[in-house]
Amino acid sequence: MNVHADLSFVTLVMQASVVVQAVIALLGLLSLWSWWQIFIKMFQLRRAARDTDRFEDDFWKGGDLAELYQRTAQARTGGGIEHIFTAGFREYAKHRKQGSASLVTLDSARRAMRAAYQREIDALEANLAGLATVGSVSPYIGLFGTVWGIMNSFRGLANVSQATLANVAPGIAEALIATAIGLFAAIPAVIGYNRYTHDVDRLATRFETFIEEFSNILQRQG
Repeated sequence: MNVHADLSFVTLVMQASVVVQAVIALLGLLSLWSWWQIFIKMFQLRRAARDTDRFEDDFWKGGDLAELYQRTAQARTGGGIEHIFTAGFREYAKHRKQGSASLVTLDSARRAMRAAYQREIDALEANLAGLATVGSVSPYIGLFGTVWGIMNSFRGLANVSQATLANVAPGIAEALIATAIGLFAAIPAVIGYNRYTHDVDRLATRFETFIEEFSNILQRQG
């Protein structure tokens, strides 16, 4: 019973060396940050996909583009595809009012949509690099704590005349906790990064497709 009490998780963490405790605390902070970003990014990407679906339904109903632009610009809400549309149509309408050539008007509208597209993709990809960093670095941070803890355990055996498993087990168990927590921090971060990168790529493809289709519509109107 005493052995089990001594090898409990809390006891092992409390009895670990200062370096191992610092590693565990760092990994705990990284894990909390990654979970916070996972939930934020999940809601952000779901909202972006929902807004994209809603706007595409409105756009392809075949209504007046100027009316759709006014309604979208006044709402001041919505997803990235709406921002791309308003940026392109605003530039198109401005050049048409100035009497610019059709090719110049279309080229300006495409550049405005490309700039809006890049801003929206940058916003969707925000903090994904942080998740990738947590996923790749956390196991090594945990391994550092494990190596340090095992090294201290064997240094402590130097003062023991007869080394037994009972002498070694607590120190090794303390050290291995760092690796376990490192994996606990890394695995969700890697899964979240891979999943959200895929979702961002799908949205980017939809945005690029819309830019091309909307450019064709503006070209026919011009």
